[in-house]
Amino acid sequence: MDDKTVSTAETTNSSGTVKADSSKNVPTMAHVSSPAAEHRQAYGTAKTENLRDSGLWRLILPAFVIVCCLVLFAIPLVILVPLLTASLDPLSASRAAGDNLVWVWITLIVLSVGIATVVVWGLSKIFLTQAGNYHKV
Repeated sequence: MDDKTVSTAETTNSSGTVKADSSKNVPTMAHVSSPAAEHRQAYGTAKTENLRDSGLWRLILPAFVIVCCLVLFAIPLVILVPLLTASLDPLSASRAAGDNLVWVWITLIVLSVGIATVVVWGLSKIFLTQAGNYHKV
């Protein structure tokens, strides 16, 4: 299989004169004209969409995060504080049985408040400080 290659270089004819390849048409600055008018249509750009917002999310997002953080503290404490108070009551059924579980409830309260503190600190760093960086234009 012999592959024939096409040369774009200048060729010489039998008389010895150099003949330029006709496939090399290099336009000069004089021949360049303005491009033909094209039909252009923009899809999904700022010209066709209303990208302005009311800025309400700057209030709703921090308020939602604050409410979630309060719930994060409240739910474990609502469960564990009554258990602690019941274990401290001398007339309760847990004291009568001889089960002294005060240390368990105190440990669980400290752990749940500690974990909630770390989570709330992280959420406040993420959501409550970033919302202030976006200025309404």
